[in-house]
Amino acid sequence: MSASPAIPAEPLVRHQRDARGVHRLTLNQPKSFNVLSEAMLAELQRLLDQIGADPAARAVVIGAEGKAFCAGHDLKQMKASPRLDYYQALFAQCSRMMLSILRLPVPVLARVQGLATAAGCQLVAQCDLAVAAQGARFGVNGIDVGLFCSTPSVPLVRNIAPKQAMEMLLTGGFIGAEEAQARGLVNRVVPPEQLDETVEALVGAILAKPRAAIAAGKELFYRQRELGIEAAYQLAGQTMACNMMLDVTQEGVQAFIDKREPAWRKTAC
Repeated sequence: MSASPAIPAEPLVRHQRDARGVHRLTLNQPKSFNVLSEAMLAELQRLLDQIGADPAARAVVIGAEGKAFCAGHDLKQMKASPRLDYYQALFAQCSRMMLSILRLPVPVLARVQGLATAAGCQLVAQCDLAVAAQGARFGVNGIDVGLFCSTPSVPLVRNIAPKQAMEMLLTGGFIGAEEAQARGLVNRVVPPEQLDETVEALVGAILAKPRAAIAAGKELFYRQRELGIEAAYQLAGQTMACNMMLDVTQEGVQAFIDKREPAWRKTAC
């Protein structure tokens, strides 16, 4: 009797790329609340590196299956290896993945349909834009088990006011989607049935702009934030000067002067 064919394992992260260059990454471990296990981090890193090498990439959407967007690190996995060198390597692996989002030359949008806690909240904060469904909740609650969410605090305090971030970090308290929007952690809060439509509207707005200008702008946005004001202005001025030399920008300015649509709006940029 022949053996039954093996059922292919579900991927940790589903990856889709459409004809427009929009990559969609979907965390696909709903039973474990999409925790950032070592394997999940490695797969996200592999896919982000792959997207970074795609010259036609235009945007990335990070979403998730199930009730949780992401519940942070895998605490069971962490408890099984109580060694300093292991923890150092794990958090370095996570930080590298988060920095890869920042360094991509295209915008990264978080599509948040449920709970985002600890490193899951960090993932939302690290994305360039975020849309949340009503009912989504956000927290950096490692302190509840005695672990201050140090790495999540890095993008969190770059999204929301320091005292608001510190309250979340010290108390482990959660905030709802509307409060997350009010504090600046997410851009939009919509009914769940409108989540994909709203994400698509933002993606469409990005695709209507020149890729090269967005890439230069994203890099400048994050670099200048870490500089003093004089150095930031110097870097910003140089970036704008180089941006003005792009063919798409010269065409866009001329189209404005001519009171017409730029040619690149009719074709892929």
